[in-house]
Amino acid sequence: MNERPRAILFDWDNTLVDSWATIHEALNHLMRAMAMPEWSLAETKANVRLSLRVAFPPLFGARWEAARDIYLARFREIHLDRLTALPGREAMLRRLAREGFYLAVVSNKTGELLRREVARLGWSDLFGSVVGAGDAAADKPEAAPVRLALAPSGVAAGDEVWFVGDTAVDIECALNSGCVAVLLGDVGSEEFAHHRPHLSFTDGAGLFRRLEGLRSPLPRPSS
Repeated sequence: MNERPRAILFDWDNTLVDSWATIHEALNHLMRAMAMPEWSLAETKANVRLSLRVAFPPLFGARWEAARDIYLARFREIHLDRLTALPGREAMLRRLAREGFYLAVVSNKTGELLRREVARLGWSDLFGSVVGAGDAAADKPEAAPVRLALAPSGVAAGDEVWFVGDTAVDIECALNSGCVAVLLGDVGSEEFAHHRPHLSFTDGAGLFRRLEGLRSPLPRPSS
């Protein structure tokens, strides 16, 4: 991985923003409404990975659509007021944008809510595309949202694209789409036993330093 990418795709929740408390509260609001045991924060962090249309049917069976509506209603009530960028992420994104990288978001958060959060932080101008759950034919870890996110760039999924995320679902999505899988987090976690990243960094500063160290010029976009 010694060449600079032309495009960098980012997961959203807990890669660029701190969302665990909001997700956890909305989920336990749902659990109470469905008369089901509440989850600990550790259980939420361990189990929340997939989009609602994938994750909820096994949990709630025939009631999954009602569960989705309850969860989303509570999430909408609280998410913008609690939205917090992770330290250093905005500076990193703005420097990457100035250097000419095509940046996009690929998340399993419902697309409507995702774009509201991007706009609230004032980051909409940084991304060529913001793709959430339900926007593509399938959600992460399938490759469809990656292709959709790259469509405006003219860059094909492959080794010129880095996919940056914090969970095994992100790494699996990168591998499924043929992109360079980049982990922001602890690669020693058991979560990554079956889907190993190509690169890993403990923080955004390390990721940016690696990009700065790759001296190959960015290819010119095709006209």
